[in-house]
Amino acid sequence: MPQDKVLSVNNLAINFKTDNGILHAVRDISFDLNRGETLCIVGESGSGKSVTSKAIMGILANNAIIESGNIMYRGENLLEVSEDEFYKIRGHKIGMIFQDPLSSLNPIVRIGKQITEAMLINSDKLKIMYSDLISDDLIRYKNTLAKMNIEITNERKKLEAYIAEVKAKENASAQERAADRNAIKEKKLAFKEFEKKTREKYAQRAKELKAVLEQTEQKAKQQVKEYKEKVTAEYKAKLAELEKKLAAASGEQKKKISQEIEEEKLAFTNKLKITKAEAKKRALEIMREVGIPEPERRFKQFPFEFSGGMRQRIVIAIALTASPEILICDEPTTALDVTIQAQILELINRIKAERNLSCIFITHDLGVVANMADRVAVMYAGKIVEYGTAEEIFYDPKHPYTWALLSSIPDVDSKEKLEAIPGTPPNMIYPPKGDAFAARSRYAMNIDYREEPPMFKISDTHYAATWLLDPHAPKVEMPKIVSERIRISLEEDKGDE
Repeated sequence: MPQDKVLSVNNLAINFKTDNGILHAVRDISFDLNRGETLCIVGESGSGKSVTSKAIMGILANNAIIESGNIMYRGENLLEVSEDEFYKIRGHKIGMIFQDPLSSLNPIVRIGKQITEAMLINSDKLKIMYSDLISDDLIRYKNTLAKMNIEITNERKKLEAYIAEVKAKENASAQERAADRNAIKEKKLAFKEFEKKTREKYAQRAKELKAVLEQTEQKAKQQVKEYKEKVTAEYKAKLAELEKKLAAASGEQKKKISQEIEEEKLAFTNKLKITKAEAKKRALEIMREVGIPEPERRFKQFPFEFSGGMRQRIVIAIALTASPEILICDEPTTALDVTIQAQILELINRIKAERNLSCIFITHDLGVVANMADRVAVMYAGKIVEYGTAEEIFYDPKHPYTWALLSSIPDVDSKEKLEAIPGTPPNMIYPPKGDAFAARSRYAMNIDYREEPPMFKISDTHYAATWLLDPHAPKVEMPKIVSERIRISLEEDKGDE
């Protein structure tokens, strides 16, 4: 049965321009997210997990360089869409929960206002109607300009990075410096030519799309005007009818008609905008959904009056106000203690099931995701080194880094000593030549220092990038602590059946 794919990341590579050189944060990663599933991205700090999520959300820092790849959502590459379109996607279609709930909330604004803020900012229903009517043509026009600017900006960043790299050379001879100056001059001329051709390439298309957009805008204004006039006329006619009845009524009948008039006024207002009362009602519903007790009282409180777990529930509530179909959780339990972690994970799982959400869960702790992941991508030094279903990663891990992560999880059943991962992750300004984990792995072979391993296929759903899977590699056993845990887990599973 084919999976319903909602998001696809293909050959994504992201660099950052820094004072010390180019930092290779994400290096050629690919993965899919299917409807209703949880994909967990696991790895140490600095492995590229959060950079990947920020690229999906379109909130990368200004010094980021998209080296290659695409992020496909609903048939569009999110790396090429305009900010106008991202405004419709970010929060509305793809929501995000950040690591620290305290820094995600404004400490001097009441919780209720923070939950209803997005709803009230978009409260003008006529404006929303107009935006929806021109949306397709506006996005086509803006995306054309965005693609042009992105192509030019990426080339400019590459040029600036090249110049910075050349200038950072030490002990260069006069001849080498002269050659470098000429090379920079040629690169600058090539960039100017590229910019000119790129602008020419998009200019005519943008002009045609703008003309179409202007026509659409005129039609949309007329449609909105007609809708408002129709709704207003219907309201006035109904109101006049009710007021006529009210004048002739008495006693209980008069009270009933007065109530109908108030309801009619409210219904008319709700057709034109989202009122504060409507926004509050929706906010209270979501607060109950995420497990906030006494939401009416809590609605008026400030973030400092909430515990860490309750603040994270508020952040989740804010993310849910726009009913996104994808939820990105960037280490949402790191700042919480273990018991509250379990509650938040259970809450995310429940909401995901109730709303049929697709979830990307980012963490550095494999233990956190054991009971919620459908699939797991293990990242190290900007690359996905192992990718498979949760069962495959936990019961049949193949990469030494996955073994190392599993070996460092505390476990009450295992009598083996926990193993720390030796050393530190590599400096990604100077990425290693072969397997990035080789310097920290006791299973490293000579080839690991010379060549980067390909993704070996273990099954249709399980892949790992390690030379240990090569047919010519010596057979090695996973650490005893990992095999022992797998044995105990499998025995427990059999006992439960």
